[in-house]
Order: sequence, then structure tokens, then C-alpha cells
Amino acid sequence: MADEREVLTWSDFGVASRALATEIAGTGYRTDIVVAVARGGLLPAGALAYALGTKAAGTLNVEFYTDVEETLPAPVVLEPLLDTAALAGKNLLVVDDVADSGKTLALVMELLTPHAASVRSAVLYTKPRTVIRPDHSWRETDLWITFPWSAEPPVTAGTSHAGG
Repeated sequence: MADEREVLTWSDFGVASRALATEIAGTGYRTDIVVAVARGGLLPAGALAYALGTKAAGTLNVEFYTDVEETLPAPVVLEPLLDTAALAGKNLLVVDDVADSGKTLALVMELLTPHAASVRSAVLYTKPRTVIRPDHSWRETDLWITFPWSAEPPVTAGTSHAGG
């Protein structure tokens, strides 16, 4: 079925975040800084930072997807940029929502690895076609994923609110 999707609920997101944190902690890796790949990795990174007890967090803004299954030719890093000097000697955990093509995650890992003591990656989902295997992943799927934070269109001035 062409429109079959993997749907992540808010409840599943909580389960996935704890499962990933448990897996990461179980390896003995001590994360000094959690780096979110914005925008999709913002919520997973925040959840993992809390679950792992990591207070330092940062973001790297990367644009690749422009619509459902539509991408730019290559991922592009957007401003504001992450202060790489602050990463020296630190263990980083790079977090995104999905390693789909893997091009975004590969770019971020390539950019950050020279600046830190160590860099590991974690995603909620991994697609079979990814060019990079994340160090930690909650699930693998080849379906398009609907995330709870992006399931609805953006709110605009003319958008009505839910409720009564």
C-alpha cells in the first residue's frame, strides 16, 4: 500500500526515548553534550539529555527534506552554527529523529568528529537504505514515518485552535 506509514505516538516516543537511553547507558558511554540535529532531532535529543542526566545540549541546524520524500541535492548546514571550540575533549551524542538516506547524519558526524574526544549517534528510526548506521537506534523501518511533532501542519495566523 503506497500510503502505509509508520506512526509514532507521543506515548511511543516516551517508550523509545527511555529504551534508547537505557541502551546508551548500558554501553558505559558517558555523554558530556547532546547535540540535536535540528529540527527533527530537537525533541528526541531533549528527551535523551534528560534521560541520561546530561545537562549540556546544543543544536546543529541542517536542512535536507523539503517535503514528504522530497530533498535538496545534499544536506545544508544553516545558521546559527554550533560553537565547535566548546566540544574539545567532550563525548558527544548526536541525536536525530531518523537516519533515512543517512546523508544528514553522515554530514553532522563528519563535521563534529574532529572537534570532540568521541562522537556517537542515536536515532529513533533507521531506514535500510541509510549510508551510515547510527550507533543506537530504537527501530528500523522502510516506511515513511509520521512523528507526533510534525503530524499537523504549521500553525498560522488564520489557524483555529483545538478545543472549545
